Amino acid sequence: MNEAPRSRPPGEQAFTRNIFVNEPAQWNGIDCEVAMSTGKVRYWAAAKEAAGVAEEIFEADTLGDLMTKITADRDELARVVRRSSFLVNGDPVGKREHSAVSLPEGAVVEILPPFAGG
Repeated sequence: MNEAPRSRPPGEQAFTRNIFVNEPAQWNGIDCEVAMSTGKVRYWAAAKEAAGVAEEIFEADTLGDLMTKITADRDELARVVRRSSFLVNGDPVGKREHSAVSLPEGAVVEILPPFAGG
């Protein structure tokens, strides 16, 4: 007799994670390596000029982690990013704390500096 697939109770989420990047972690008290999400960051206007590229691949779990990584040793990009807006997979980040914005595997993060014009 075939059983129907078990459905999760409301609010319970499946736990899956790809392992391919070395990051120290513990799971059930055992040292292990945990993967970070990879994706693409796209720079627009002044951010593109400051980054020196239109886009690049990243490894980060949160928008806050990503901002720290891409601005390390890039002072002009850091200045532009501080006043920019962000989209993650097309959705505006708004005023959410960047450390609270999770980046899923394959995410596309767009950095949009203020635009002038009319």
